[in-house]
Amino acid sequence: MNLNLRNAILSNISNNDQSQLEATIVDAIQSGEEKMLPGLGVLFELIWKQSDEQEKQEMLEALEQGVKSETAGS
Repeated sequence: MNLNLRNAILSNISNNDQSQLEATIVDAIQSGEEKMLPGLGVLFELIWKQSDEQEKQEMLEALEQGVKSETAGS
């Protein structure tokens, strides 16, 4: 079986508006289910491709801070 996960995810969200996309993201994060990670990855890929260098730098800074705060208690 040849399943293209990226295309399936994009197809599932292709008609979503901003509020639906936000609900998808919030639900994926709140559920904490591993199976949601590929979908979040595809959404992040879309954001990254649409971002300019300044926005990418801001995301990297936020990501670095998030990683440090999540791993500080480990």
